[in-house]
Amino acid sequence: MPIFHLFLVAVIQGLTEFLPVSSSGHLILLPNLSGLEDQGQVIDVAVHVGTLGAVILYFWADVKRAILGLPKVLTWQIDGPDAWLALCLIVATIPVVIAGLILKLTGLDDAMRSVAVIGWAMLIFGLVLYWADQKGPTTRVASEWTLKHALVMGLWQAIALIPGTSRSGITITAGRWLGYARHDSAKLAMLMSIPTILASGTLLGAEVAMTADAAAARDGAIAAVFAFIAALLALTVMMRLLRSVSFTPYVIYRVILGIVLLWIAYT
Repeated sequence: MPIFHLFLVAVIQGLTEFLPVSSSGHLILLPNLSGLEDQGQVIDVAVHVGTLGAVILYFWADVKRAILGLPKVLTWQIDGPDAWLALCLIVATIPVVIAGLILKLTGLDDAMRSVAVIGWAMLIFGLVLYWADQKGPTTRVASEWTLKHALVMGLWQAIALIPGTSRSGITITAGRWLGYARHDSAKLAMLMSIPTILASGTLLGAEVAMTADAAAARDGAIAAVFAFIAALLALTVMMRLLRSVSFTPYVIYRVILGIVLLWIAYT
């Protein structure tokens, strides 16, 4: 695959995975609107690995806490904040794993990969994010995350299986609706992305492991590096801006893109 194509796919994935604008929607649109060849599952897995590395590095202190708490969860000794964080992340991941398997087995995941679906999801869930961000209180911080809220945010996260919804966008929406401050909602959404990306990457990786050749592995490694750099940059900028800026700029982008896509789809 040409290096420019790898760079384009990786940067789109890296920049949009954690911004509330839908990475999957943009990646589906790339071949549909540009005429470029679909990047294939090997590259999809690679860019997911790159973005996973970025979020783990950025939130390493919290990731380390969850890793240390995991053995306690497995032995059902929930006696500290580390174990509680690990348990909440597990609970938050269950809905999207179940929903993803159902869509995969029924073939509905491929049926939703259309410009019209992405356009409607961009528009509708962008407006929902605006409503939650403007109306949601800011009475909670990430350290107050409860098991009930983890489940609620996990159920909202499952909606992101609709292309164009945005996994980070819908979980941030849920966090703001539950009363978490902007920065804390984003932090919880990013932490929730780690087991989710691991689950989806494992599923995709199992499908392509037996078919990838040396050239595909090389392309994947290049794409992973590009995606890592782009994702780390996007994370750093967004988390800093959220201390003083709302989600309105992302909402405006989503609404404009959604309207354009619907116009393309229906004309």
